[in-house]
Order: sequence, then structure tokens, then C-alpha cells
Amino acid sequence: MNDAPSAPLAVILAAGLGTRMRSRRPKVLHPVCGRPMLEHVLGVARTLGPRDPVVVVSPATDAVRDELGADGVSYALQAEPLGTADALRTAMDAVPPDLDEIVVLSGDVPLLRPGTLHELVALRRAADATIALAVIRPADPHGYGRIVRDREGHVTRIVEEKDADEATRRIGEANAALYAFSASWVRSRIGDVAPSPATGEYYLPDLVAMAHAEGGTVVALEVADERELAGINDRVQLAEAEAELRRRIVEAHMRAGVTMLDPASVTIESGVELAPDVVLEPGVILQGRTRIGSDTLIGAGSRIVDSVVGERCRVWSSVIESSEVGDDVHVGPWAHLRPGARVGAGAEVGNFAEIKSSTLGPGSKQHHFSYLGDATIGEHVNIGAGTITCNYDGQRKHPTHVGDRAFIGSDTMLVAPVRVGNDARTGAGSVVTHDVPDGMLAVGVPARLRHRAAVGEPPGDRSGGRATQPPQTEPAAEDRAPRA
Repeated sequence: MNDAPSAPLAVILAAGLGTRMRSRRPKVLHPVCGRPMLEHVLGVARTLGPRDPVVVVSPATDAVRDELGADGVSYALQAEPLGTADALRTAMDAVPPDLDEIVVLSGDVPLLRPGTLHELVALRRAADATIALAVIRPADPHGYGRIVRDREGHVTRIVEEKDADEATRRIGEANAALYAFSASWVRSRIGDVAPSPATGEYYLPDLVAMAHAEGGTVVALEVADERELAGINDRVQLAEAEAELRRRIVEAHMRAGVTMLDPASVTIESGVELAPDVVLEPGVILQGRTRIGSDTLIGAGSRIVDSVVGERCRVWSSVIESSEVGDDVHVGPWAHLRPGARVGAGAEVGNFAEIKSSTLGPGSKQHHFSYLGDATIGEHVNIGAGTITCNYDGQRKHPTHVGDRAFIGSDTMLVAPVRVGNDARTGAGSVVTHDVPDGMLAVGVPARLRHRAAVGEPPGDRSGGRATQPPQTEPAAEDRAPRA
């Protein structure tokens, strides 16, 4: 027979708008290292076991449902802002009647570590306590509820600062607003919390005095690092939490084998994955669900968002967004891979080159000051400097296809929709307005297009741009003046 206690249910209080943030956005949705602060708290709560946490929201914070969704979380609505005890009372409807234990967390403490939460639960169980609570000794306890103990050291009550006398305010031990409760006791007593004479709100810490008065055991876990349980109330504290979590993330990656030349200048969001032997130069920003393969160097000033970069790559001062980069690829400097870019293994993307919704095949080279949009480029293709895929006609986007081993001369304009075949070539400065068969050479600017440009008329048609057999003895097309 298994007598092990069941997993506790986490209740996260997120009903307060957070007026000191000076924001229309609910406080708990403000991001810390790329994720809403409430998501960090949810991540810690889920380490307790398989039960979905309950998030208490109010009409002012109901946007939490829209942003976080219902996957792996349930919600309780506190119709009026009547205090933290009322918020817990609202959540009790979601607590199974046979549940042994609930844990109550605040939605604005993104620096909470899983180990602290598990230690609090273990302490309550070991003491068979009615309540276990976390306490801190902050350098400045202003604003915190104070922990009052009797002569034997037992916690007897928590006094909010606005209700405290001068002697109580001198107490350095403060309530950190993290609790583990006997679920059955809370269910029987939560309705007996009286409203505050000053505000009319129902305060969760009042349960401590009630438990002590009826002979219940109240135990306290002292947390040494006050930052771990510091609530975020304004933009200054938000920035402080961001800096601390960023420091933790950077340190964890370095201990896992990532080299950072200037860790303090690097920003890595919490969803980023880095393989061992990645090297990050100063000023790198890695965001979203980015993954970087081993032995890759990300150069100074690069920004990579929601992208995959393979092994042994070199990214120099470039921006990569929602893209995939294969192994052994060189990018930059100052290249821009926009959403939907896919760069094959061994390819090169030169300085000031841009790719969007396009594939650059393995071993291909896209040189400087060039643009690929809605294009599929084959293997071992040369895209000359200044090449542009003219993919937009003012109303619709059109595709460009370039076959394997094709050579696109400098300053070529590929007017989509157009296809350049395998082993085909274009001369420097060519304007290609129709397909180029395999092995053929396209040079020059279509005659009708030149005529209309001269008289100020729109081009109108796609005639011209001759395709010929490549010369056998003459210099390569890119080294000669374009032929008309």
C-alpha cells in the first residue's frame, strides 16, 4: 500500500493589476528574460507534480487567460479585489475535496527557485504543520509584513506594516508571501478571516494567527537570498529582476560549457538552448526559442530570435529571425535573415545580404548587397553582389527558382516569377524577365524594357532578356559588358 502524500496543488495569486507599474498591461504579464513573469512562477509551480496550477485572476487581469491559454493551467475568477484571503477562498472551489495540501504563491516573484518551494513543502510535512511559510530578513523591511514570535520562537502572527506599532516595525524578519497549507484546514477556516478595519480587505496572513490560536503548528523556512522572493511592483524592480535572472541564465550556460568573452554584456532569454563549446562575443542577444549548435561562434553585436543555428557556424554582427541555419555556415557581417530564411550546410551569406522566406541551398554563396525573397536557390550556386529577386509586383509576391550550380552575375535583377536552370548563368547587370534553361546564358537588359524606360512608359511586358549558349572561348559574362 502506498501511503506517500499526493502532490500538492499550487494556487498562484495574479488578480492585482499592479498600479505602480503605470501600465494598462497586467503586472504579471510584463516580461522578464523574454517570458511573462507569471510564466516563470508557473514553471516553478509545475515542478511540484502533475496537478495543473490554479491561477486566480480578476476582471482587471483577465487578459492573463488570453495570453497564457488553458493548456496546463486552470483559472479562478476573483470578481472583486477583496484581498489575498478572498482570492484563496475563490480558488478553493478548484481544490479536490480529498487533497492533502495546497501551496500558495504570488504571481510577481519570477526569481523563485524550485528548490525553495520543495523545501517549504518538505518542512510542513515533516512537522505535520497546519501552515509553513517562507520568511526573509531584508536589508530594508519597509513594506513587508513582520513575523511575530513568542518567547519559545514559535510564529504567532504576521502584522502588516500599516497595522504595526513602532516596536513591531523594528522587527527584521519579514513575511515572503509563500505558503504551504493543510488543505482541509484552509477549507474549514478561510471563510472566518475577518476584513481589515483599515481597508476592508481579507488578508491571507491572518490565517497564521488563527492557526496558532487554536493550537495548530506554524513553521517558518528562512530564505537567505531576499531577491528570490522579492515581488515586482514597479519598473525599477522589474529591471532588477531582469538583471538577476539574466545573470543566473548566463552563469548556467557557462557552467554547461559555453564561452562568453564578456558575460555582463550578453543577453540570453530563458528559452534559449546552447550546446557546449558555443562562443558568444560581447553584445550578443539571443531570444525566444533559439538553439545554437556546438563549436559555433556568435560575433559581437549579433541578435538571434526564434532561430536554429547549426554546428561550426560563424555569425558576424548579424540579425537572424525565425530562420534555420545549417552546419558550417558563415553569415555576415551585417547580414539579415528575416523570417522563413533557410540556409543549407556549408553556405555563405555575405555582408549586407538579406534573405526572406527563401532557401539558400547547401554550399551556395550569396554575396554582399543582395536580396533573396520568396526564392529557392539550389546547391553550389553563386549569387553575385548586388543581385535582387524582384518578387513583389505591387499586389502579389512571386517565386524565383535557381537550379544547382547556377552562376548569377553581379547586379542581376531576377524579375519573378522566373526560373534559372541547373548550370545556367547570367551576365553582370542582366535583367532576367523569363526562364533561363539549363546550361544557358542570359545577358543584358530586354530591348523593349530599355525603350520604355527611355520614353518614360511602364515596362508592361516580359519580353527580352536573351538566353544564349555560353561562350566557349570568350571571357566569362560577368567580366564583360552586358550584351543587349
